[in-house]
Amino acid sequence: MTLLLTQVRTSAWLRPQMLFAYVVLGLWIIVILGVQWIAPYDPLASTGVRLTPPSASHFLGTDSLGRDVFSRTLYGARESLPIALAAILAAVLIGCALGAIAGFFGGLVDNIIMRFADITMAFPAILLAMAVAAALGPGLQNALIAIVAVWWPIYARLTRGQVLSIKQREHVEADVAIGSGRWRTLGKHILPHSATPIMVNATMDLGQIILLVASLSFLGLGALPPSPEWGAMITDGAKNFYQPWVAAAPGLAMVTVTLAVNFLGDGLRDAFDVKGRR
Repeated sequence: MTLLLTQVRTSAWLRPQMLFAYVVLGLWIIVILGVQWIAPYDPLASTGVRLTPPSASHFLGTDSLGRDVFSRTLYGARESLPIALAAILAAVLIGCALGAIAGFFGGLVDNIIMRFADITMAFPAILLAMAVAAALGPGLQNALIAIVAVWWPIYARLTRGQVLSIKQREHVEADVAIGSGRWRTLGKHILPHSATPIMVNATMDLGQIILLVASLSFLGLGALPPSPEWGAMITDGAKNFYQPWVAAAPGLAMVTVTLAVNFLGDGLRDAFDVKGRR
């Protein structure tokens, strides 16, 4: 039985969608780390020819200011992906901390944290993010704060539910019975057992965060010109409707990353689903 479970777990990590995720994310990581050597042109410099269609000299054409779209798309990975990753990490840390405290201590603390989370989740994420970003002003840092402000309740509620379930288990009750402190019990015997669903959910949410960052930039509440951020590039493409290559390149880039992280999240869920493997 143990050998069978090991084989099933290994196959879950090597499924076609997981391999696709590994390849795509690996390529984008290489782009982020070495874009200055990969991109053929300066993303902010004009090549002198506006709205040139794709050709041998400009693989994905040029935009309305004559900048190479391919180079800007590659540099855009440095703008969009780190911000999205930082946003999901901050949301997970804040949400998990508050959710763990609410679920473990209960009472008034639980009511205050959860009611605040309910109020935040009552608003559509994009509308609340727009409101926060508009209040703070345009810029990727303010967009990061806006996304964290609307995304942390998801992980607060998820962590709270995990803590409420796990703290009733025998090993936790035994640790309390021998006189362990509350914070030690929470950190050593409860949170590690609730990490898997949080990790899977965060992986799948990363694609939504990437789209949300691009949406804020598209609305003028994220990256500022002339930043080669994907959402800002799509805004430029919307102004040049009959030159589709301007918006198609960053759009395809977001599609590949979003698909990859979604496939990765599905694979992680299957790999850690003990009941499903049985």
